[in-house]
Amino acid sequence: MPDPYLPLVRVWDLPTRLFHWVLAITVAGSVLSAKIGGNAMVWHFRFGYVVFTLLAFRLLWGWVGGRWSRFASFVYTPGTVWRYLRGETRPGEPLEVGHNPLGSLSVLALLAVLAVQVGTGLVADDEIANLGPLNRFVSSDTGLAATGWHKQWGQRLILGLVALHIAAIVFHLLRRKTNLVWPMVLGDKPVPAGTPASADGPPQRMLALALLVACAGLVNWVVGLG
Repeated sequence: MPDPYLPLVRVWDLPTRLFHWVLAITVAGSVLSAKIGGNAMVWHFRFGYVVFTLLAFRLLWGWVGGRWSRFASFVYTPGTVWRYLRGETRPGEPLEVGHNPLGSLSVLALLAVLAVQVGTGLVADDEIANLGPLNRFVSSDTGLAATGWHKQWGQRLILGLVALHIAAIVFHLLRRKTNLVWPMVLGDKPVPAGTPASADGPPQRMLALALLVACAGLVNWVVGLG
């Protein structure tokens, strides 16, 4: 429940919130379709292309999106992370507004692992019925190695990072009495007075839509190369 003594400020803009939830759904769908196999693999590839599109969008949105969605707001120096772990935050340091230092590491790790997972999926070859659209551009050994990573370590890392993410949400809710889910649903978060808000008006949303369409076009072109 929001702290009644703190003002609600728009932290997560709508494009970031939609990215978050659509990514969660598509990753879940990708894992489930892979587990089912067979005809469901058609959907596995489709989910993968959506994840590819979302990652490309998030890379761009990390530069031009709302204030707290930009990489500049949550890519911390090792010194800042170390101080945060020791509880030595400085007065006025906005480490709990968007992603805190530990949360930022989790987010960046998940985005990186998903990017590798998409890349390996594009060139994968399971030697049965499924072939990544870009497999013809790599050697047979590279395709098989990519498949091994994609089906084993890549999937395990994603599931582990998702579990860690959920555990962090539960920890903040039970120990710190901080709900991290509702701000990602509604956009607003109780933060100290004077905290700048993220721009989240029609211009930003139209820009996000244009970037998403461009990213979808790019992914369609890349997939079409195969």
